[in-house]
Amino acid sequence: MSKRTYTCDKCDGTRYEAGEIRTTGSGISRFLNLQNKKFATVSCADCGYTEIYRMHAGGTIGNIFDVLTN
Repeated sequence: MSKRTYTCDKCDGTRYEAGEIRTTGSGISRFLNLQNKKFATVSCADCGYTEIYRMHAGGTIGNIFDVLTN
């Protein structure tokens, strides 16, 4: 496995912060506020430019937890 390095597309910075966000879909999931869309984020630590990548959602357990915590 090769080691990858990060370089910001905007400022050529090499430091980054990784995270994730969850969003609702459309239709009934939006009405019920089920956050069934999951995305990984990579943000430049220097300028803040952020790239977003789609991930697989948490599944049924994640949706049940969302309903119970709303």
